[in-house]
Amino acid sequence: MKPDDRRQEIMDILMEAGSASVEDLAGRFGVSKMTVHRDLDDLEQAGLLRKVHGGASIQSSPQFESDFRYREKIAAEEKRRLAQHAATLIEPGQIIIIDDGSTAGGLADHLKDIRPLTVITNNLGVINKLAPVAGIDVISLGGQYSKKFNGFFGITTEEALRSLRADAAFLSSSAIHGASAFHQDQEVVQTKRQMMTSAARSYLLVDHGKFGKSALHFLTGLDGFDAVLTGAEIDPAYEADLREAGIKLQKIGAKATEETA
Repeated sequence: MKPDDRRQEIMDILMEAGSASVEDLAGRFGVSKMTVHRDLDDLEQAGLLRKVHGGASIQSSPQFESDFRYREKIAAEEKRRLAQHAATLIEPGQIIIIDDGSTAGGLADHLKDIRPLTVITNNLGVINKLAPVAGIDVISLGGQYSKKFNGFFGITTEEALRSLRADAAFLSSSAIHGASAFHQDQEVVQTKRQMMTSAARSYLLVDHGKFGKSALHFLTGLDGFDAVLTGAEIDPAYEADLREAGIKLQKIGAKATEETA
């Protein structure tokens, strides 16, 4: 097997399992552990995984965010609920921003009945879904494409956002610690901040598993959002802390929405 093909299969294994040991990978591919280590070093250098003791992981850490394909599988039903509820906050004729996050990106599946709309986004998945839809004008933000995040970032992206104004921005983030949102990637943080600046209102969509976690870069305080949407599964202790901090929290369950402030 060619090294590139083997490394792609390693990524496929991690997408499914989340982590794998060097010993298991060496046995699976019939190569030495040293060869596997070299493969993992190259994949880590590309930002696609993180090496851990005895193997590799694609799961998030304070300094590493998972590939978008892996994140899409986590809390998928909860994320669908959040996106479906977020769509009720949008009215025909509005201009909205959708970021690269897997949760906010789910909005694209719920916009066909709210036309006409203008959607500004750096999320390639959202662009591909909405570009063919009549009645939805898509403004795609250029920039440096990130395969890992399936979106566009950098100076070009931020300059484009500075020239645009929207009614509402819908964002996701990888970690919520206390009453603040964090993310592992500096360029992603910069783009999300500019999206908030370019929008009259901003909403954060995060599944309950993001609470109690931290990441390298501070994004913003949760009080910077008009509402924080999460699943009804949120830990009551985190909910109580947010209520005490005055954060506008909307818990989205299977049938009802409860708002606390």
